Amino acid sequence: MTPFGARMRKLRSEKGVTQRDMAKSIGVSSAYLSALEHGKRGRPSWYLIQRIINYFNVIWDDADQIIALAHMSHPRITIDTSGLSPKATALANQLADQIAELREEQLDQLLKSLADARRKY
Repeated sequence: MTPFGARMRKLRSEKGVTQRDMAKSIGVSSAYLSALEHGKRGRPSWYLIQRIINYFNVIWDDADQIIALAHMSHPRITIDTSGLSPKATALANQLADQIAELREEQLDQLLKSLADARRKY
């Protein structure tokens, strides 16, 4: 499941809405919506994100968060390390090889380390 999919599922749960009802209201199939929630579809289009935000009547910061989650929720990514240092290539490959084995706590630590490194620059 992607961060965007988890947020959509939480919103649906809070509002007591089924995938079928939501899908019908936003103009997609329930199969597509399920695949989107489970990370089996690519990142949603801007138009679909706007329909979802409107469907849940989400405003301001919550809408910005949903947009950010959608942006970071592509389930199959490619990292182009051409032109970067050998360490960058090693990091990308090691992450690709080991990400499925990492525990949630380890993922949290890595995400925090990356966020801290970004803030320093």
